Amino acid sequence: MLNAENWYEVIEHKEYLYVIRERLDELDPRFYTTYVNIYILLGDEKALLIDTGCGLFPLKPIVDKIIGTRKLLVFNSHFHFDHRGANDEFSEVYIHESEKNGASLPLDISYIKDSSKELVNEYSKKDFILQPSLIVNSLKEGDEFDLGGIKVKVFHTPGHSIGSISLLTDKGDLFTGDTAHYGAMYLPKKRQFSVILDSISKLLGFFDESNVQEIYPSHEEYPVGKELLEKLYEGITNIENIWDTKTKDRFLGAWIINDENFKYII
Repeated sequence: MLNAENWYEVIEHKEYLYVIRERLDELDPRFYTTYVNIYILLGDEKALLIDTGCGLFPLKPIVDKIIGTRKLLVFNSHFHFDHRGANDEFSEVYIHESEKNGASLPLDISYIKDSSKELVNEYSKKDFILQPSLIVNSLKEGDEFDLGGIKVKVFHTPGHSIGSISLLTDKGDLFTGDTAHYGAMYLPKKRQFSVILDSISKLLGFFDESNVQEIYPSHEEYPVGKELLEKLYEGITNIENIWDTKTKDRFLGAWIINDENFKYII
């Protein structure tokens, strides 16, 4: 029987970095996504939880075991359901200022009721409503947090959503949220491609300006290197050339186009 202990895969990736993984495809394969990656950074004094996942089973007991007596900060990389699902387990969360209002409201996820996976019925206990945290704080470009031995800086990288953020540590760890990952990339409308391309360019610039070592996306494989950003930038700029290969996905209400590295959902 599935529960919080066996639903979450917990990995100590580095002495100061834990990864908690969920199988989104076991909830609803119609999102074309296998893994949700939740990250915990451990400083000497504070810990940072990056995203709260799908909210299917309690997350806080897992987090508490990892962070010990450290004070916990909770960031949402953006406000989509698979990144804010367990927000209500934490008294306070942070999200980009442009998505603060949305993250402060309950979120109706009844659109996944007809998933082919029976596990989705766990949400019926919540009436298919994800509740917000009691306190939602704003993040903005350039905000910096000192966890004790690790500093984390916030960068606004819109495109996937208006308030998407990426985080960079002074140890060279770059957390890109849904702005960049392999697999199914959810993009804005074609006329807004320049927005996400600018965000990817910003992230690429960190490899010249900062000591970036590895990229940690919120979905699929991790860690990955600079080539993810290079391939994604090239792929998005090439979409116009393969536009005629698009197919319609009625559940997502989107066009889908594939190349050798990504499934673009537009």
